[in-house]
Amino acid sequence: MFLNRPWNEWISEYEMSHQQPVNRLCHTIGIPLIALSIPVFIVSIIFPGLLIMAAIMFFTGWLFQFVGHGFEGKPPEFFKDWRFLFVGLRWWFYKIRGRV
Repeated sequence: MFLNRPWNEWISEYEMSHQQPVNRLCHTIGIPLIALSIPVFIVSIIFPGLLIMAAIMFFTGWLFQFVGHGFEGKPPEFFKDWRFLFVGLRWWFYKIRGRV
């Protein structure tokens, strides 16, 4: 359950906007880059040399996302509801586990 709605509903709605194979591939690469950039950014507080790496990961991940949506021909779901920023990561975990 996520914000009064079952996860499977969120994932199903997200999945509907991510049908095009290039978009799915771009998200498969972009989502983990964005997610991993966050802990790398936190570690960069101690090791400042990692800050550039975190920024590159973050922006490259988002570039993949938007390129994918260009192929899909639909805007990202989070444009209509910010909560889809979290649903995308959950979708990625479902995908790598073979549940999508």
